[in-house]
Amino acid sequence: MESTPVNWEALDTLVIEFAKLENLIEDSSSSPSPSSPSSSSYHSRLIIRQIRRSLETGAIDAAVDLLRLHAPSILNDHRILFRLQKQKFVELLRKGTSEDRDSAIDCLRTSLAPCALDAYPEAYEEFKHVLLAFIYDKEDKTSPVANEWSERRRLELAGFMSSMLRAHLNAYDPVFSMALRYLISIHRAYCLRQGITSPISDLTERLLLEERDPPATPQDILYEVPPFDEVDIQALAHAVELTRQGAIDSLRFAKGDLFLAFQNELCRMRLDVPFLDQLVREYCVYRGIVDSATEKQHMPEPVKSNQQDPGYCSSRDCSLELDCNTSKHSDGETSVTNAQMDGSPENNADVTSMQGIDYEVRCASELASIHEDCSTSGSQHLEDPSGLHRSRLPGNGERAKRKRWRGRYDDNSYMANSSSEEHKQQEHSISTTVSTLSKEKQGSEKLSVLDVSNVEDKYEILLGMKELASKGMAAEAVEEVNTIDPNFFGQNSVLLFQLKQVEFLKLVSSGDYNAALKVACSHLGPLAASDPALLKPLKETLLALLRPNQDALGNALPLHALAASLQVAVGRRLGIEEPQLMKIMRATLYSHNEWFKLQMCKDRFEGLLKIDSLKEANTPFLAPVYTSKSCADSCTNGSSQVTVSSGTKMSEDGSSPTQESSRDVICDENAILKVMEFLALPRADAIHLLAQYNGNAETVIQQIFA
Repeated sequence: MESTPVNWEALDTLVIEFAKLENLIEDSSSSPSPSSPSSSSYHSRLIIRQIRRSLETGAIDAAVDLLRLHAPSILNDHRILFRLQKQKFVELLRKGTSEDRDSAIDCLRTSLAPCALDAYPEAYEEFKHVLLAFIYDKEDKTSPVANEWSERRRLELAGFMSSMLRAHLNAYDPVFSMALRYLISIHRAYCLRQGITSPISDLTERLLLEERDPPATPQDILYEVPPFDEVDIQALAHAVELTRQGAIDSLRFAKGDLFLAFQNELCRMRLDVPFLDQLVREYCVYRGIVDSATEKQHMPEPVKSNQQDPGYCSSRDCSLELDCNTSKHSDGETSVTNAQMDGSPENNADVTSMQGIDYEVRCASELASIHEDCSTSGSQHLEDPSGLHRSRLPGNGERAKRKRWRGRYDDNSYMANSSSEEHKQQEHSISTTVSTLSKEKQGSEKLSVLDVSNVEDKYEILLGMKELASKGMAAEAVEEVNTIDPNFFGQNSVLLFQLKQVEFLKLVSSGDYNAALKVACSHLGPLAASDPALLKPLKETLLALLRPNQDALGNALPLHALAASLQVAVGRRLGIEEPQLMKIMRATLYSHNEWFKLQMCKDRFEGLLKIDSLKEANTPFLAPVYTSKSCADSCTNGSSQVTVSSGTKMSEDGSSPTQESSRDVICDENAILKVMEFLALPRADAIHLLAQYNGNAETVIQQIFA
């Protein structure tokens, strides 16, 4: 079974949108104004990160000041105010000086005690309990208030406030990052259920972290609400792995809006943001979205931060202090300065700390510059033994259209407490972006026509061939590939067949039938004779001769999918592996398809996250598009074990499946929901049980409790 074809053009759109919304790239053609919704959302996300970092470092007053400035109404909720004041009391005692102890007593009298009276029913008991911090030392791990002293409380409070502020400020993450969270979580669930090993576990475990932010809690007035539709409750619970009560609470907070609740829950999942940025940049360079050798000029010199956050890895969240006041330098770039806080070292993140981003971009540029300096002139490469037709490859005009990678340097939280582990991650990013030289040397014997050290040139060659194929210039693309490696198509006959299909259909569309038949006789026929799997697409291709007035090339061929496949295959011959993000998308989209086959329903959230557009890669005439078999083989093991979903047709509304056999009765939607609700089972398990008891939900429940 093959992996799910991916619409790379749709992924390009999502990735570019993500990079723009996160200010990772410079795009002068569509720079958002400060008052635009995207700019406002970005500003709000920076505010949330600043507040989060303040709470994580114990700077409660700084966080409260920011809340008063940017979200004053949230402090009207006495539940939130009580938790903030309680943490402030603990932090003052933690400092250990007599002055801070006096300040803690003052905080107790003027703020914490009055707030405890009307925050929530348990607040006064919590208030009395935290008073024990006066007696028990913070180093005493067996004391009754060891949990109050724990720095884990800081992280829990920071996560809770992030969840509340995200909804309050409508500052949700871009669709791409939410879709990644969702697809990876489904991929994990699918692999666990099928008992198979994920082929991308090394990437997903690093990218999507296990811990989540605490959920936002609804106000008391929202607890008296009409009951929610059980379909919505179960859909939310199983989409983001919540208990039934957790799904109900999430719907209450979202005032019954299922999709808003879904977004709230997705954003609670934690991503390794620096690693995500590396994956996105690697993909953008590979796809020609950003220039591979861009470098930010006039960047501030990196300054090491003296901040440390014991027990918490900074690479897991780009969340340090930053100020929302920006200033323009003479070169037009924006810098961000820190908010003035209480003057303590932990409250003043280093605003000029750019190490990592600047380092990564600079090294990529320096490596490219070294390669340029090694050649005496720009024409020397044009006359190399490869004889490449560089006139057809991207020139300065094409490169000028590419965007410049900006990095997350205006978010001072990104690198202010950079650890050695993050430094290694940045070095890894450089190696993946410019491709490892060791892989190039391994293939240097076969590819002696190219300068093995000229990485940037190889990227240009790949992007040029991708551009030729995407424009339907198949003959030119074949010629370029043969120039690089005459043996390439001998090992990639399917790709040659596809390119010749394009050439054939292009000639048919232009009315040159003799030339088209010549291509069919010289190439398509012999290729199909050597591979029986190509006979069917050959017959379908020849049918274009019966429709001479139709645009066969435009209607039948997914040129972008073919171009991406050609780029991946040729890239491997040049020692340039496909981006890791492409591997993640192939595997997770396949798992998504298989998961909802087991659930016997459509995904209610795939449209919201644009997952449906990522799968719109139809190939009506083409032979099977070249894909990485390792992913498909690893993901398909065991997929045939579940037979309940075989032969099932998805319903159009995504709720109730239909079937020609008796299973349309067995899989009645109300029965499925009843078993899921009463037994707290996943949908696939509920269907499996119903199949054993003729679709009778009451019988299933009785048998379980008997």
